[in-house]
Amino acid sequence: MADFDQMPGDTGVGPVTRDSLTGLVYNNLRQALMEGRFWPGHRFKIRDLAATMNVSETPIREALMQLVRGRALEMQAGRSIIVSHMTAKQYIELRTVRLFLEGLAAEHATTRISEADIDKMAAYHEELIGAEKEQRWSDAVRANWQFHHCLYDGSDLPEVLAILDDIWMRNGPLLNFHYPYAPPTYPNEHQHLSVLKFLRQRRPDQVREAIQADMMEGGQKLVRLLERYGSTRTIPLPGL
Repeated sequence: MADFDQMPGDTGVGPVTRDSLTGLVYNNLRQALMEGRFWPGHRFKIRDLAATMNVSETPIREALMQLVRGRALEMQAGRSIIVSHMTAKQYIELRTVRLFLEGLAAEHATTRISEADIDKMAAYHEELIGAEKEQRWSDAVRANWQFHHCLYDGSDLPEVLAILDDIWMRNGPLLNFHYPYAPPTYPNEHQHLSVLKFLRQRRPDQVREAIQADMMEGGQKLVRLLERYGSTRTIPLPGL
């Protein structure tokens, strides 16, 4: 019987178009922003970025403009594109949204996430602690994102996760200011440990409360830093 799903000469795939290449660049940059690989105020040089990613300048420019529309990047006078700065007011507003949505995702993940993924989260936390001790600040920021994202990915709430990714795309660069200025501190044990404990016990309410407490307790010094300077725009970068 003839296979009408694939006609003769049909390879089953289409050519890589400029749009799909732009999408690949966009996803790469989006991931880097969420992981905190760029600081607020980082200026993108299109030619250098194109050379690094081994693509032409057009998909780079188009992907950057998508990120500008998503408010993760901002365009300055002279058409320079930088990672967006954030004020204390903006951070607190976004944190309010995160408290609800991340709490919801954490609660849903509790009965759905696999033991293997909980083990991954434990490994990400250990990497975070080790990176902090060794002053590998960028690794600490990335490990923290991996811990949170692994939890939310286990929630089976793709629409919520998409919204959270957009927020983390704006939040990730800011978290670089945790180190060395405002390291996360907790009055008792690290709230990641509470999250892991309650996940293994499959206690949704407690997981939600622990992840929300992690944001509030761990971010106290960061809020004070932002309130002191008003915006990341005026916080001096380390070493300057």
